[in-house]
Amino acid sequence: MYSLVIGVLVVFAIAILVLAMNMSERTQGVYTRETAEYQAAVAERISPVGQVSLPGEAPQPAPPAAEQAEPEPAAAASMTGPEVYNSACLACHATGAGGAPIVGDAAQWTDRIAKGADVLYDHAINGFDGDAITPMLPKGGRMDLSDQEIRDAVDHMISESS
Repeated sequence: MYSLVIGVLVVFAIAILVLAMNMSERTQGVYTRETAEYQAAVAERISPVGQVSLPGEAPQPAPPAAEQAEPEPAAAASMTGPEVYNSACLACHATGAGGAPIVGDAAQWTDRIAKGADVLYDHAINGFDGDAITPMLPKGGRMDLSDQEIRDAVDHMISESS
């Protein structure tokens, strides 16, 4: 019985070896050290960032960098007020973290709404160091949002809290 188990394991190991060799033959030709693509990638990784010039020596011109065309930035679709609220404002204004007024709690929002929407817009866009434990970050920490998206989020919070 012992010899049978050893024999099965040897056959299984040989099968795995043959399969591994077959797979390596199929994949090694894709990206090997001899290809121009691999050589260019290595040359780019090990190229010097700059050169040191000692006093009295003329600085050596830097080798020309390979210019790569930067992709055009995709036009980001504008988010709605509720989308901005859910992605940026929810963390603080749903829980009251850091003293933020909770959306839907009219008592916390009455005085703020009385100051006017323009003041709330300004505080949301530029930040506010009020009496809260943690100050309101400009744009809620999401500097990628436009001013209009922030205004839409403020309007959403006002409508939910008044």
